[in-house]
Amino acid sequence: MFPWLFSRRFHVFAALGAAAGMAWAQAEAPRVPVAEVGARAVAQGLVLDGHLQAVRQSTLSAQASGRIASLSVKAGDRVKAGQVLAVVDDRLTQAGVAQAQAGVAQAEASLANARAQFERTRDLRAQGFVAQAALDTAEAQFKAAQAGAAAARAGQAQSSLAQGFTRLTAPYDGWVLQTHTEAGALATPGAPVLTVYAPQPIRAVVYVPASQQPLAEAAQRIEVQLPGTGRWIRPVQRTSLPAADPVSQTVEWRLDLAEADGAGQVPGRQVRVRFVREGDATSDARLRVPASALLRRGELTAVYVVVERGAERAPGFSLRAVRTGASDDGAGVEILAGLKAGERIALDPVRAGLAGARPAP
Repeated sequence: MFPWLFSRRFHVFAALGAAAGMAWAQAEAPRVPVAEVGARAVAQGLVLDGHLQAVRQSTLSAQASGRIASLSVKAGDRVKAGQVLAVVDDRLTQAGVAQAQAGVAQAEASLANARAQFERTRDLRAQGFVAQAALDTAEAQFKAAQAGAAAARAGQAQSSLAQGFTRLTAPYDGWVLQTHTEAGALATPGAPVLTVYAPQPIRAVVYVPASQQPLAEAAQRIEVQLPGTGRWIRPVQRTSLPAADPVSQTVEWRLDLAEADGAGQVPGRQVRVRFVREGDATSDARLRVPASALLRRGELTAVYVVVERGAERAPGFSLRAVRTGASDDGAGVEILAGLKAGERIALDPVRAGLAGARPAP
């Protein structure tokens, strides 16, 4: 066989193989659905960051002076109503309780003796053996003994109350949010020891700038986006405090959540709150894209835009960074920069990033 004939056959086979590879690549290239970017009329409103707050949250403080003898809970522990959480050194109050109990016993013994003396004197007076003055004296001593016994019992109640001040108990079923001291530290009246909260009910708290307060008050609906869910829910009750903070110039709004919506949420987590009023379709049209079309990689937010490549002007995809604004479950995500109306974007950014991806017809 002549060498030139072998070389010509090789080139023919190579060309046929390349053509077959291109046809196979075109057949196997992923087809990605696309959508045209357009302006949509959206609701006007205000979107702010807020946080979750327990409606029932209490900071327990010591009511007696002394060193904390024991602190039986830590942050994150579940507690029951009436459970003893901390005990202040109560040796002094225990001595007071013992002294009050002894005083009550002594007063009751004196009362019993005065009652018996009064009854004997009354019987003798009825028989004429003693004068009326003796009966009056016995009656006065009996009444004094009664008063002494009442005073002793009041002293016992007071000492028992003081004894109770050395014990911090849970006011309701809930969780320990934070401990402010440790066992062995000195406790003083009014000094916080620990904070507890009840998981339900829970509310969202947001601080509205005073300049935006009229817009918030005029909102047709208020919605809260809970962390981890991505959905917007409506509070069951809303309260706006009647005064603004003089330093931050904000007004506090409290939005109570339904029990089903607040289940599993914990205080302190960040939420988004939006105050929405219906916008005008002609004056409030904004570029919106579906949330699924966005590709998020760290600080980058981008979309795949349909472009024409090569001399054949074959359609393909090009990654383009965009700047996003507010999001809405129905209207999508607002595009502030990076796109213009009429451009087409890939609805599946993962498939659009594959080699050879082409727009679906």
